[in-house]
Amino acid sequence: MTGFRTLSSGLRELRPAAFGADPSGERLARIRRSPHFKDGVFQNPGGNTNVRPSGGTMGQMGKAYLDKEARARRAPDGTLPVHATTLADLAKRAATGLRLTWMGHSSVLAEIDGHRVLFDPVWGERCSPFPFAGPKRLHPVPLPLAALGPVDVVVVSHDHYDHLDMPTIKALADTDTLFAVPLGVGAHLEHWGVSADRLRELDWNEETKVGGLTLTATPARHFCGRGLRNTQHTLWASWVVAGDEHRIYHSGDTGYFEGFKDIGAAHGPFDATMIQIGAYSEFWPDIHMTPEEGMRAHLDLQGGQPHGVLLPIHWGTFNLALHPWAEPGEWTAYEGEAAGQAVVTPRPGEPFEPGGDPVTDPWWRPFGGTIDQHWRTPKPVGTEPNPAATPAELDLANER
Repeated sequence: MTGFRTLSSGLRELRPAAFGADPSGERLARIRRSPHFKDGVFQNPGGNTNVRPSGGTMGQMGKAYLDKEARARRAPDGTLPVHATTLADLAKRAATGLRLTWMGHSSVLAEIDGHRVLFDPVWGERCSPFPFAGPKRLHPVPLPLAALGPVDVVVVSHDHYDHLDMPTIKALADTDTLFAVPLGVGAHLEHWGVSADRLRELDWNEETKVGGLTLTATPARHFCGRGLRNTQHTLWASWVVAGDEHRIYHSGDTGYFEGFKDIGAAHGPFDATMIQIGAYSEFWPDIHMTPEEGMRAHLDLQGGQPHGVLLPIHWGTFNLALHPWAEPGEWTAYEGEAAGQAVVTPRPGEPFEPGGDPVTDPWWRPFGGTIDQHWRTPKPVGTEPNPAATPAELDLANER
């Protein structure tokens, strides 16, 4: 009827901007042509995986979330330290040609062979579509976004709120940086003001050139979605960045899978890997890694032998899982010692060069409370490691 809006158009107007936008037009047509898109959704390597708890575990999961003693261990005792990074610190050229600065969670500034790459930048106070609800930071951002200086390319692994933050993207949209994203994710960025000519939108195993760097989107085992309907129309990816002298790898979010060996064979070995080792749980198999699996992934990427350094990411910034907040750092340090592999554990905001002196201070210990080091218990022969799992970011997914 003339003069009346449809219900669906009214609901679209009420949709929060942080939900982003669904792919359409040629972007959607390209998605449908992808060899990784089947039966109306993107598929994981080896087929799709379960991203929600089974009915038999719902009660157990609820009990674990509400346990008072366990909840106390999921937050630090006191204010977490951050390194007071300054623009002057970052303006100095890396002596070795490669410098990494972990900003917390999965956000990393990589300075590689004269270029600057910013992975999964999240400067927001909460990883949520709403400013008043959702997981809140356990530490402040180490420095203002504007203090980073110019960035050549922003790399996004997938569209979950703890990896793709609308206020951060909007701030970066006012700069000259390019954006490298998986298929479909560009729809969100355009919705938030990034022009199409600054987007490099890739399927798995596609690459793009930015200056002297080659960026390759590589497979990962995860899922996607931001809005009320999880249409699985945006891809998730890990990323390889190769310069003239150095190679680095960022895992994004992923469960362990055999494909790490293929990525390593095609693109490795790496001077540094940034590996997701937090927000694991036995309640969601396949889409996040324990530190044990993260170490296995790193070694796979390096051809089966210790090489380069492993920077643990996806921990210490947001409370997204049932495990103690500091457990991923402690467990990963243990796995590094057991494997003879260099693991670096900088404070958020602390620049380091993988080719320089190692940064191994266990800064979390005064704030971590008691950690039951269950990983030190010998496992029976033939026992597989605990399945990896999703973080509490799936609480948001349940709203979609």
